[in-house]
Amino acid sequence: MNSRTVVFPLGVLLLALATGPARAEVDAEAAQLLAKKNDCFKCHAIDKDKKAPAYKRIASRLKTKPDAVDVVVEHITSGHMVQLQDGTDEKHRIIDTRDPGELRNLALWILSL
Repeated sequence: MNSRTVVFPLGVLLLALATGPARAEVDAEAAQLLAKKNDCFKCHAIDKDKKAPAYKRIASRLKTKPDAVDVVVEHITSGHMVQLQDGTDEKHRIIDTRDPGELRNLALWILSL
């Protein structure tokens, strides 16, 4: 076996290891339960705009940004004013958890859509 035969599979393995955990670390069920507990689906839906933009729309706008998780966490924990689909403004509800893991998981789930 020559070195190219060994390097290629190792490279593929390293790539899989580097990208796999990002997907594995999202607990979609826990994220959705947290969103339901906090009435997020009252204003947001996964794939259609309601009172607020769809999560898929939010994800498509943010997921390529290196600080996307931080942006989402800041948004759901700060109570900033947001403009709704009908043009009115209101304070965004603050997620009822201070657990950084839960907040990160929710943000990652939104960005995975």
